[in-house]
Amino acid sequence: MQHMLASTPLTEDERAAVDDGQTALHTLLARLTDTPPAGPTPRQLGLPAAVTVLPIVEVRQGKHS
Repeated sequence: MQHMLASTPLTEDERAAVDDGQTALHTLLARLTDTPPAGPTPRQLGLPAAVTVLPIVEVRQGKHS
C-alpha cells in the first residue's frame, strides 16, 4: 500500500480506500498482538512493537540426494 501511495497518482476516493485499509490492518494487528498462536505474546516476551519475530528455517546448500 505504501508503494502504491508513493508511485501511483490516486483520486481522493482511491486514497481514502488505501487509508481505510491501512487503518483496518493496524487495528487488526493491534488486536492480535495479545492473541498467542502458541505460547507467549510479543508483549509477554517484552519485545518492542516494531520487532517482528520470524521463524527459523533450516537451509541446506549443495546437492540433495
